[in-house]
Amino acid sequence: MTSPLSLDLRERVVSAVLAGASCRQAGERFGVSAASVSRWHARHLRDGHVRPKPMGGDQRSQIIEAHAPRILRLCEERGNIVLSELRDALAEQGVATSTSSLSRFLARHRITRKKGLFTPPSRTDRT
Repeated sequence: MTSPLSLDLRERVVSAVLAGASCRQAGERFGVSAASVSRWHARHLRDGHVRPKPMGGDQRSQIIEAHAPRILRLCEERGNIVLSELRDALAEQGVATSTSSLSRFLARHRITRKKGLFTPPSRTDRT
């Protein structure tokens, strides 16, 4: 993933647009795309700055964290529930999620789950 272009460049490009240049003209002058110029200009008008938004990191865990009490209650009520069963139980309550998302949620909350009854044993333990 590339890093965002410098704040100085963004400010100079937006200044050119505010001075009367079109987004295409400003983009050609500074060597950036017209689409980027348009986004930066809109952000300047909306927010008053052209700083880049944060990149990377977790951006979706807050969605499932909003349902934490419900998930934790299901784990307590149904002691040996496996991830697919937990996902299906949440779907019945209107919460759409994936088993991988639930796995990360349980890991964050330091909750371990046993494998299902029909999960084959590990092949690495054979002697």
